[in-house]
Amino acid sequence: MKNIIENIRKQYPVSDLTIKELESYLTPCSFPKRYQLIKEGIYCKYAYFIEKGILRAYWVVDGEEYTTSFGAEGCIVFSMDELYYNKKSEEYVETLEEVEAYRINIRDLKNLMETNLELCNWGRIIHQNEYRRLHRSHKERLSLPAKERYEEFQKQFPEICKKVNLKYIASYLGITLSTLSRLRSKRQ
Repeated sequence: MKNIIENIRKQYPVSDLTIKELESYLTPCSFPKRYQLIKEGIYCKYAYFIEKGILRAYWVVDGEEYTTSFGAEGCIVFSMDELYYNKKSEEYVETLEEVEAYRINIRDLKNLMETNLELCNWGRIIHQNEYRRLHRSHKERLSLPAKERYEEFQKQFPEICKKVNLKYIASYLGITLSTLSRLRSKRQ
């Protein structure tokens, strides 16, 4: 759990006691490439702490996939619809490579965040950061040309740029695959 603990503590100074409490609820698991951890319209009763691997979240609209975010080592992945509203997910989350993770029941995670102040504050911080990322991404899509959007993406997700299929990056940026390919070829 090295990557997970490191990332949790990077976000908020969580004690060893809290880490041990969290670990007592976690079950190790692994998933192959292209496995759907979360599916639209289905209630997923787990959140996943990612130790190794990369994932993407996406929506399907009129048969077209729109990538909304990426996750990598150390992150937590869950459906906010399920955690906060007890509703079925509105998105998909799939692995883009083999993933090693730890799962926790959504009810247990919610209970821990309600009873452990450190985990509550950590949860608040990760949500603040995710809100900021979404806000920036939305602003960039509305105000920046494709080249600058891609440059900002590279700064924010350098590892994703090296490992992920370009069509997912193009989808996230709101540009065509051919536009992204042209931008990349000009940089080389």
